Amino acid sequence: MRLPSFSTITHSLKSFTFRSVVPKSKQKCVALVTGIIGIALALPTPAHAGIFGVFDSIFGTIQNDMGTSLKAINEITKDMQQLYQETVWPLAMVNSARGFVSNSIASYRGYMTGVFRISSPSATLANPQQLETILHSRTSTQILALQSSFTTNYGSVPAVNVASPQDRVMVDIDDALGQENLKTTLIADQGQDVVLATADQMENQVAASAPGSTPFLTAQAQVANLRCQAFMQKMLAAELRQEAGRIAHDNVLVKRRAASAGNLNQFVSGALTHQ
Repeated sequence: MRLPSFSTITHSLKSFTFRSVVPKSKQKCVALVTGIIGIALALPTPAHAGIFGVFDSIFGTIQNDMGTSLKAINEITKDMQQLYQETVWPLAMVNSARGFVSNSIASYRGYMTGVFRISSPSATLANPQQLETILHSRTSTQILALQSSFTTNYGSVPAVNVASPQDRVMVDIDDALGQENLKTTLIADQGQDVVLATADQMENQVAASAPGSTPFLTAQAQVANLRCQAFMQKMLAAELRQEAGRIAHDNVLVKRRAASAGNLNQFVSGALTHQ
């Protein structure tokens, strides 16, 4: 009986699906077995033994010698899994933490969402109600509608022949600051919804997270915290601008009173001098 050539045997062994049934950690053993099989088939064998006798010897070596090594590897892997499940990350404690997070979500998320979305409309007239609805819309796409409703409710800048130039400038500045801060509140409310949605997503991840994922969740929480801090800084900046505008407005009134007092003083001095 003629044996196949060494290249033919090697090609057949490569096409055998060892990798589909053996884990990556054992591929080195499979490669070693493949080499043994190739060498064994390349060696001369008795004619009466045949190719099946060669394979019987090879698989006997695999079951006896290599099988012992594979069994030892499986036992080590099992011990490692037991160490992680019982000592490093006890499965009972992991499930308990997941259950606590899930129960907290079920118990408090609905109430907290309701608290953040509480609306207390107080206007009774049509135009103020419209403005109030826009302010509580929590979306930045209502900025143009807010500007129009603001003018409807608070009026526009007086005409040139109605008020003095200085009064018209002050009215325009005060209206601009007021509209700017109201627009900022719309943007901040929308940003708050984004932050809350991110927090809900992180809670869901914690409830189903695997042991060892804490550093990744912590990094994600830090990013969300930075985003929240950015929104807070934006609101504080708007508040500072409003306060600076109010101080400037008060200073204008003081300057106007001082100018009026100076004009009155000149008028009195002129009247006394004329006498």
